[in-house]
Amino acid sequence: MTIIDNAVPAIEIIDVCKQYGDKLAVDHMDLVVKRGELFAFLGPNGAGKTTTIKMLCGLLFPSSGSIKICGYDLKTQGDQARRLISYVPDLPFLYEKLTGREFLEFIGDVYGMQRDLIAQKIIEVNKLFGLEDFIDDLTERYSHGMRQRMVFASALLHEPEVLVVDEPTVGLDPKSVRKLKDVLRNQADQGKAIFLSSHSLDIVEEVADRIGIIFQGRLVACGSLESLRDQSETGGSLEEVFLKMTHEKLEQDEKF
Repeated sequence: MTIIDNAVPAIEIIDVCKQYGDKLAVDHMDLVVKRGELFAFLGPNGAGKTTTIKMLCGLLFPSSGSIKICGYDLKTQGDQARRLISYVPDLPFLYEKLTGREFLEFIGDVYGMQRDLIAQKIIEVNKLFGLEDFIDDLTERYSHGMRQRMVFASALLHEPEVLVVDEPTVGLDPKSVRKLKDVLRNQADQGKAIFLSSHSLDIVEEVADRIGIIFQGRLVACGSLESLRDQSETGGSLEEVFLKMTHEKLEQDEKF
């Protein structure tokens, strides 16, 4: 059984490095995400976002440093830590020979949930994500938007403490995007930690409590939008802040 200490941060990334041969993909990263926080993680392609997310989900281990989920070290206490995480990847994966309902039941079994609780939670996520019209169809017939909704439903089934979401709005229509933003905000308001990676800066600007920018493996800025504007000496949109900070950093690096 995983015991949760509510006084401990949801995510702690402590002096983490990840090296592939001669390349340092993540460079001495320190980051804390609190419960009830919707944290957005931004960076250009190749900056180290995917590597960080994989380490955060326990799919990779740091070369040095440590990552803790609700106080549990992902390397030494992985079973306890991973029970508290859900990960929604950018490309939703489903077992195509299962119906949506069977897929949700399978996910509940993986997390060791009791059958009556699984049935209750399926009713809840069914209503939340509007799955009624296709939950008993084979998932191989699902459109991208239907797959995305089903993956989100499965991610919330066991009520994770930490939800890691990678590019969730790709291929979604405006109504689904609005619903997704409401769900993420609601989860954070319930005390869950949301770690959101996205290139949709307008959405991040609308929903995020705090924003981190990674560039060439380093966390070059972190804070609220207002604090990032101060750091970048830019009073404009998040897009303007992001471009200025990453371009300036590139220009500084090229001088050496």
